[in-house]
Amino acid sequence: MTDPADPIPLSALQHWCYCPRQCALIHVEQVFAENLYTLRGQAAHHRVDQPGVETRAGLRVEHALPIWNDRLGLIGKADIVEFEADGTPYPVEYKHGNRNKAAWIASCDDLQLAAQAMCLEEMTGKAVPAGALFYATSKRRRDVVIDTALRRRVEEATIAVRALLDGAVLPAPTFDKRCDKCSLADFCQPAVRVVAAGLFDSEA
Repeated sequence: MTDPADPIPLSALQHWCYCPRQCALIHVEQVFAENLYTLRGQAAHHRVDQPGVETRAGLRVEHALPIWNDRLGLIGKADIVEFEADGTPYPVEYKHGNRNKAAWIASCDDLQLAAQAMCLEEMTGKAVPAGALFYATSKRRRDVVIDTALRRRVEEATIAVRALLDGAVLPAPTFDKRCDKCSLADFCQPAVRVVAAGLFDSEA
């Protein structure tokens, strides 16, 4: 069981949204592997992974900014935060691919961005009503409104991830389209496990 004081990495929310089993493999079993998609993600983050501050179009822009939310117990790093003249932060999360992602994948990106916004709100005392996702392939941003529904999703996801980490039990595999792009497919073996489960069920 995790200590309630232990913060949850922001990345765990995105992993959980994509697949709870993937989240448990990474954050409970400490399993990780690279594939084409994770390497593309690293490449997309390369230019923003080094901490630094610059001024761009009248905005203070901070790279690789450590962020946290004590109330929710979240911790992580924002790829880029643009600060307006009054100190209002605008988080920008870098992702590989283009901004025309499938809705179910985009929703996981939105969740991670909203969690960053909620961290920045607690840290700065400023409201963060919006942020953006920058997609490396298309080099285009997708603006995201951090509304009440999205904030509620962050709260619910945080509770679910905390329960997953506390339980330290791998969720059962689900063999579907998510598995095609998952770097942990060889460790998870969802197809084999689903078939095996079906065999045991049929013998019951």
